[in-house]
Amino acid sequence: MVLEIERKFLVASDDYKFIARKKNYIKQGFLNSDKHRVVRVRIKDDLGFLTIKGPSNKSGTTRFEWEKEITKSEAENLLSLCEEGIIEKYRFLVDIDAHTYEIDEFLGDNLGLIVAEIELKSEDENFKKPNWLGKEVTGIVKYYNSNISKLPFNKW
Repeated sequence: MVLEIERKFLVASDDYKFIARKKNYIKQGFLNSDKHRVVRVRIKDDLGFLTIKGPSNKSGTTRFEWEKEITKSEAENLLSLCEEGIIEKYRFLVDIDAHTYEIDEFLGDNLGLIVAEIELKSEDENFKKPNWLGKEVTGIVKYYNSNISKLPFNKW
């Protein structure tokens, strides 16, 4: 079993763009967005991925995650079966010390929402918080991608 430990923050400025080492275009949908098990299909540039996530722990930092690379064609076919609410976004990768922040700039109905995530080795691991990091939203379910696919940012 693979456990994902991450913290999630809103982003206060676009300063991260100047130090990002990579930018990807991501399109994703959900075959199942039940709170007990999320099944996501994602296209990241020319690669496809199928991901299954379990429920989060009480703090919202830790949950089971399994991911398998699939072809872009397979992912495109699976996207056609997804629940309503396909998400599109740009993901920027920013290295700060020993960690990588993934900053998602959402597009479409979620335009204006920018969220940063950092994966950790333990829930109490220390990490540097850059000046562009805003309010922490770890465990707030309305910021989960599976939820913003159903209730987009522009309807909040």
